[in-house]
Amino acid sequence: MPAGVCGCCGPLRPRYKRLVDNIFPEDPKDGLVKSDMEKLTFYAVSAPEKLDRIGAYLAERLSRDVVRHRYGYVVIAMEALDQLLMACHSQSIKPFVESFLHMVAKLLESREPDLQVLGTNSFVKFANIEEDTPSYHRRYDFFVSQFSAMCHSTHEDPATRTRIRMAGIKGLQGVVRKTVNDELQAIIWEPQHMDKLIPSMLFNMQEAEDFDRTGHPSTPSGREREENPAALAESCFRELLGRAAYGNMNNAVRPVLVHLDNHHLWDPNEFAVSCFRIIMYSIQAQHSHHVIQQVLGHLDTHSKNTPRVRAGIVQVLLETVAIAAKGSVGPTVLEVFNTLLKHLRMSVDFELGEGSRRNSGTSVTSRSKENEERIVQNAIIQTIGFFGGNLPDYQRAEVMMFIMGKVPVYGTPCHTLDTVKIGHLGTKRIQAMLLSSLIMVTSGFKSKTMSAALPAPFLDPLFSISLMEDSELRQLVLEILHNIIDRHDNRAKLRGIRIIPNVAALKIKREKISKQDVSFMKKHGQQLYRHIYLGCKEEDNGHKNFELLFTALALITIELANEEVVVDLIRLAIALQDMVLINEENMAMFIRCSIMALVAAYLNFLSQMIANPPFCQHVSKVLEMRNLEAPYLLPEHIFREKCQLPSTLEKEDRSLYFQTSEIAESLAGPGYNVDRLSVPYIPQVTDEDRLSRRKSFVDTISLQVDILPSSLPDKSQLAEEITFETLKKAIDTTGMEEQERERRRQVIEKFQKAPFEEIAAHCESKANMLHNRLAQIFELTIRPPPSPSGAVTITAGHAQYQSVPVYEMKFPDLCVY
Repeated sequence: MPAGVCGCCGPLRPRYKRLVDNIFPEDPKDGLVKSDMEKLTFYAVSAPEKLDRIGAYLAERLSRDVVRHRYGYVVIAMEALDQLLMACHSQSIKPFVESFLHMVAKLLESREPDLQVLGTNSFVKFANIEEDTPSYHRRYDFFVSQFSAMCHSTHEDPATRTRIRMAGIKGLQGVVRKTVNDELQAIIWEPQHMDKLIPSMLFNMQEAEDFDRTGHPSTPSGREREENPAALAESCFRELLGRAAYGNMNNAVRPVLVHLDNHHLWDPNEFAVSCFRIIMYSIQAQHSHHVIQQVLGHLDTHSKNTPRVRAGIVQVLLETVAIAAKGSVGPTVLEVFNTLLKHLRMSVDFELGEGSRRNSGTSVTSRSKENEERIVQNAIIQTIGFFGGNLPDYQRAEVMMFIMGKVPVYGTPCHTLDTVKIGHLGTKRIQAMLLSSLIMVTSGFKSKTMSAALPAPFLDPLFSISLMEDSELRQLVLEILHNIIDRHDNRAKLRGIRIIPNVAALKIKREKISKQDVSFMKKHGQQLYRHIYLGCKEEDNGHKNFELLFTALALITIELANEEVVVDLIRLAIALQDMVLINEENMAMFIRCSIMALVAAYLNFLSQMIANPPFCQHVSKVLEMRNLEAPYLLPEHIFREKCQLPSTLEKEDRSLYFQTSEIAESLAGPGYNVDRLSVPYIPQVTDEDRLSRRKSFVDTISLQVDILPSSLPDKSQLAEEITFETLKKAIDTTGMEEQERERRRQVIEKFQKAPFEEIAAHCESKANMLHNRLAQIFELTIRPPPSPSGAVTITAGHAQYQSVPVYEMKFPDLCVY
């Protein structure tokens, strides 16, 4: 009996245990017994309710084998688990998965690299299985931590270290694939998990020696991913970002910024730039503004860091917005510019602070810091310009207005960029940098109408800057005008101020001027002419200034000139010539000759553009005479390095100068109002001189001439005695009537021939003079009566009381008795 009982113990064991035991051979080198494995698989599929027990028993055996270091049986057990997992798909697989994950965790916890790799491979196979129903309770916290630790392996053997890191990256990739598509596993996007996932991938990407730093969106090949941890990490990084939803972008980008900070990767910033290129190419286009906001916030966080770190962040922002500008950037357009302009101002503050400290005590360190601030400023300008230049035209116009609103202009309030503390030098630096960024924004800008491209809120401050006593600022303003006016890309053909022998050979593209542009020139044309006129006579003008002025005149002729505008441009050119000949302002000889060369080059261009043979003939004669007798009045000679200047200009030699009468004869006929050529051009008097911190010399003299004779009576006239001759002259009114008729004729002729803008400016000046006189009269008449208690006077903003003695007070005669 005892022997019979012992003999029946084997058959009494549960069938699933016997089937599991049979798959293990006596020698683990023989591998899995395939016939018995097929029996176990058939049994598991036929009785799915036994899957959980099969998994628990396999887990028990595997744990015992791991402890006893029987790694051959461990490999067999994991192979059996993989086959069962792939074969069985039912509701009962959930408890089996728990046993499976428990066994994978056991392998990952071991310190044997082979077991860690084995467990990772099994987990990856599990991750590729699509489950029919979601899991409500399963968590992957342990696997995220363990795989992240494997990604940072520091094993002594390089080959083994690479195997472990590759396994860790594959494990993380499996976690991502298993969780990101499961709404119940949204916990994977929480910061505690992203802070492990993202740095692990970036660490391996950073460690690669042959890492492709172009950041191109193409994924590496399969063979490359298997051999290179960096390529596999990049692929996993792209996959993770591509699956990020709208609400998860901040949690995905923040660890990248923290990793770059911790590893000091902003200087140099090649790796940082590569990372954000990958990010921008991997995420969905509508999520781009989240990344931009994160980088902007990070820039604010590092506002007091070293210049090189700030420059590195700005360059990363440049790459980010360069990609985002091609798609949707959302509401962050003006936020980007506002933040960049704020940091531009801070950089100027830092630079000027270092400059003042350097002046007090010379130091190589302070000088290098100042140069580094220039790097930051250049990076900000490039970012502003590149971002604005890639925006659509409707957004670019808004950005142009926004930047122009930030440019500090003397005499106008500037709420966003306080220029009081940085002084004149800092204000000039900010002006130059903002105008440079405007040049980049306006490059390639094509507006259908000039009124949309140059509205008054943009044009007025731009022209005010063009009156500054700084040649660099005036050059920047002219380049901005070139970008906006040139809608057919003709500027490259007009480079260099010269006498063009054949304008038709340039093949200039042009269209018929639209009605909107005609109205724009009627409204703002005089303003354009005025700034060109005043810009020509600046003392610090150089060769480049006159080149830009010539290009501006030529572009206006191509894009905005009808018959009326052509007449105005000729009047402007003749006025510049007359200004040089009269020379009331004692200009330098170089400036006078340069203006003459500018007029010659432009009238040569204009005469050929309007295709008027008599006009071209007159211009050619003048150019020939100058070439023979006065070559210094031609651009090819005056702008040479060693050009001999004359002591005076011969005013009497009419053959050297362009004559209004001959131009009028050549233009006589339909289309051109030749009578207007006889009216000399006089620039308008506007409020822009007040904005530019100075007044034009001509305007100041004219104001004195207009006001002084009428406001101050001549003493000789007051002292003139009344005699018989004076009474006779007063009675004889024939001469006065003739003078009155002549004056009326001149007034009528002026109102008939002069342009409307000049008439409006003349009437406005008279109205202003009347208001000033009335204000003086009211100031003299409406005063409080003298009082012994004293009168209140305002001195330097403070009220002071001055008492008047009674004996010095003057009373009316009726009050004295």
